[in-house]
Amino acid sequence: MAFTGLLACLCLPAIAADPKPDASIKNASIEASVYLDDRIKADSALAADCLAEGKTWIDKNAAEAAADRKQEPDLFKDRGGYSFERKYSERSVVDGRYVSVLRDDYMDTHGAHPNSDVNTILWDTTAKKRISIRPFFTETADNGPTLTAMRKAVIAALNAEKKRRDAGETATAEWYKEMKPTLLKIGAVTLAPSTEAGKSSGLTFHYPPYAVGPYAEGQYVIFVPWETLKPYLTPEGAKIFAGARPKGDADEQQ
Repeated sequence: MAFTGLLACLCLPAIAADPKPDASIKNASIEASVYLDDRIKADSALAADCLAEGKTWIDKNAAEAAADRKQEPDLFKDRGGYSFERKYSERSVVDGRYVSVLRDDYMDTHGAHPNSDVNTILWDTTAKKRISIRPFFTETADNGPTLTAMRKAVIAALNAEKKRRDAGETATAEWYKEMKPTLLKIGAVTLAPSTEAGKSSGLTFHYPPYAVGPYAEGQYVIFVPWETLKPYLTPEGAKIFAGARPKGDADEQQ
């Protein structure tokens, strides 16, 4: 029996240990953690930038949680502290230089339900700093031709995706009113991977719950192919955009 038990143990698959957070805090008011994926950690400058931001986020939420617990101690006595988690993950690397990063947040502050958020970072490994998509387009003025065309393409893709999800009743101007043709209001953006190595097939826009639809619809990831924006590309933009979006990427991002 002992031998049989030992053999059974040896045949069990190895259980991967939970990843260790790169920054965390745990006390009576809050439990919060920040995680960086291995590809981000491989770039020391990018890792340091993300980690510094993550630690600031932890400190801000810890202070707010402590203040809330002081004001409403019974709420925390019954349910414990708030829970926060932030994950930084690499989405794509284009031209060996431009790294798109997804920043996914989870928050439970004892409301009706937990919430989530998503934002993005575009990192220039040559300049070792965050940038916008501005270098890829001839102009990015608020309400200008580039961002107006971009918003139009996003809304068309959103309407199609809402129809696919049987959520067409929320494909309305009312839900899209906060999405404006400006760099800061059009949505969190990444460079989509491509079927051509080292290139980008276009832009993906990442919208958390409530941004363009009710909470029940969840997150939207909306793709705009580079060809749609071709008239507005700079030489640098023309250099990095080519090919098509891989099917696997579309499936993964839904």
